[in-house]
Amino acid sequence: MYVIIGYDVNTMSAEGRKRLRKVSKACQNYGQRVQNSLFECCIDYGTFLKLKNELEKIINKETDSLRYYYLGNNWEKKVEHVGAKPSYNPQDILII
Repeated sequence: MYVIIGYDVNTMSAEGRKRLRKVSKACQNYGQRVQNSLFECCIDYGTFLKLKNELEKIINKETDSLRYYYLGNNWEKKVEHVGAKPSYNPQDILII
């Protein structure tokens, strides 16, 4: 499944900046950053639930927010990219 995850973490305190780094790191472990607080993840449902649980343990629900956009398996026709930072296909081979 293809999921877009967006987040907004209040960084007015040192604790908030720490939460922001943790949320970012967790998302980087499962997907590709496409904008500052936006990740595209091509993962199975079980892995998504694990990531969702991890993220929701990190954030402060009083001051921070998470958004999940479920694009499913036929996502190619639902995503359009214009501008800088060339797009990528998350199902292609990744060389690290």
